[in-house]
Amino acid sequence: MSTATHADFPADSNGVPVVLPAWKNIVSHAAAAITAILFLAAGLYKMLDPFTFQTLAEQLMVPVAFSLPLAIGLGVGETLAGVLVLIPRYRRWGALLATALLLVFMGYVGARYNELLGRDCSCFPWLKRTVGPGFFIGDVGFLVASVAAAWFSRKPASLMGPLKILGAVIVLSGAAFGYNVMRQSGVQVPASITVDGKPFALREGRVFLFFYDPACSHCEAAAKDMSTYKWTSGVTIIGLPTNDPQWAASFIRDTKINARTSFDTAELRKLFSFPNPPYAVALDHGRVKENLSHFDEPEPEPTLKRLGFIE
Repeated sequence: MSTATHADFPADSNGVPVVLPAWKNIVSHAAAAITAILFLAAGLYKMLDPFTFQTLAEQLMVPVAFSLPLAIGLGVGETLAGVLVLIPRYRRWGALLATALLLVFMGYVGARYNELLGRDCSCFPWLKRTVGPGFFIGDVGFLVASVAAAWFSRKPASLMGPLKILGAVIVLSGAAFGYNVMRQSGVQVPASITVDGKPFALREGRVFLFFYDPACSHCEAAAKDMSTYKWTSGVTIIGLPTNDPQWAASFIRDTKINARTSFDTAELRKLFSFPNPPYAVALDHGRVKENLSHFDEPEPEPTLKRLGFIE
C-alpha cells in the first residue's frame, strides 16, 4: 500500500491535490537527485576550500574585491539548493534556486565569452571544464534537470523551513572558513628544499615562493612586473615551475626576475592549494605571512610593501 498523502503531490490553482502519473514522479526524483549531487558537490567544494575557488574566480575575471565573497556566497547558495531539492516539500524552492544560479553563471560567461574563451571554469571538483561551446552544452543539461525538478514538484511549503536550513548552512560555512584561515596561517613548511641543485633552509630569513607556468602569459607578466620591484635586503625569491621544468631557466632569464629555481613544486603544492599559477607565498622564518593569488594591477605590489618584502 502506498504511504503517500495528498501533501506529497502538486496542487492545482484551487488547492486540490493532483496525483502525478508514475513516470512524472520518476522524472521528478531523478532530476532532483542529479541536481542535488551537482549542487552539493559544487557548494561543499567552495565552502570547504574557498581560497582555491577565489583564485579560479579571479581567473574568470571576477574583480579581486568580490572574488572571496563570491566564493563564500556561492558555497552557501549551492549547498542550500542541493539540500532543499532533496526534500520533497522544499524541492521547488531548491530547484528554482539552482536554476537561477545556473542562469546567472551562463549569462556571465556568455556576456564575456570572447574574453573567457579557453579559461578554466571547473566549478564542480571532479569535472574539469574550460569556457567554450561544450560549457554551454553541459550547463544546458544541468538546467534541464533543475527545471524538471521544479516543474514536477509539489507546491512549495512555507519558507520557514528553508530559512532554518539556510541558517545551518551559513554556520557550517563560517566554521569552514575559519578552519581554512587557520590552516593557511599554520602551514608547516619543510625544513629545507633543493634550490639550484643544493639544499636551502626554508625556515630561515624571508623567502618568497613564486609558482609559475613557463607557458603562462599571466605568469610571465607577473614575473616581469616583480622584476622591477626594489626587494628588501635579505629576501630570497624562489621560482617553482608547475609545468615544463625544462623551460624554467629561460623563463627566469627572459622575465629578468632575480629568482633562484627549485623543482620541489609537487611537495610544496601539497601544502598550498591553488588551481592555476601565478601564485606566491611570503615566508618569514618558515611562517606563512601571506598567500598571494592576485597579480593584476596594482597587486602584488601593495601587499609586498605592507609585508616589508619590497621598498
